Amino acid sequence: MSRRITTLVGLVVAAIGGTIGIHYRRDMAVAYGRIASGSRLIETRCGPIEYAEAGKGRPVLIVHCAGGGFDQGIAFGADLARRGLRTIAMSRFGYLRTPMPADASAAAQATAHVCLLDALGIESAAVIGASAGAPSAMQMAVRYPDRVGALVLAVPATYVPRPGNLPPLTTPRGTEFLFSTALRSDFVFWTARHVMPNTLLRAILATPPADLRTVSHAERIRVAQIMDGILPVRPRRLGLLNDARIPRHFRVMSWNA
Repeated sequence: MSRRITTLVGLVVAAIGGTIGIHYRRDMAVAYGRIASGSRLIETRCGPIEYAEAGKGRPVLIVHCAGGGFDQGIAFGADLARRGLRTIAMSRFGYLRTPMPADASAAAQATAHVCLLDALGIESAAVIGASAGAPSAMQMAVRYPDRVGALVLAVPATYVPRPGNLPPLTTPRGTEFLFSTALRSDFVFWTARHVMPNTLLRAILATPPADLRTVSHAERIRVAQIMDGILPVRPRRLGLLNDARIPRHFRVMSWNA
């Protein structure tokens, strides 16, 4: 009897494993297919930068948030492109095909944004900095004001003064552990996305899961698409780890041009 139960359990486990494998391979084929085309790698005085464009008209530089890349930026700016604007979405340092330099600070990223505009022959652009992309967007506006026609910050991940003697906000230790484990494997991150979605939501988008219960269904779908769009995570790992380190330097960042 026990042998039959063991055999039955083995068959169930094998069936579940096979189903998981099918769904994982399907999702990863979609994820890698999304980043396989649609972008260019351009040489700039700051090094190679991956970017993509959509639409025509006045230029808008989209600086993506944590877990993004050119693909997230293009999706974020799709409505702007349809409304007659030229959206330009780069992959920031350590994301997809843009390499990670020795200095990947917000200030260095701001200079890279200008290098990209130079390489594209763009004198000035409106700049949208989303979440972890906001620090470099702000640095760009402060250091290169003549290159920024307008600045829009969407849920910026930036320094917030703390009252009294409270220490500055930093990346939670649990988040750093999650980044050092889940980001090493597409499968681990994919599994975490399904098993512990709320943990990833807090760690990567800094969004309390309870907040999603107060927004529209369309907004919940948009957040889910952003989280799913982080896959494949391996080619974004270095950028995500860098974004987790940047908040530690908010108090010592130089805001002088």
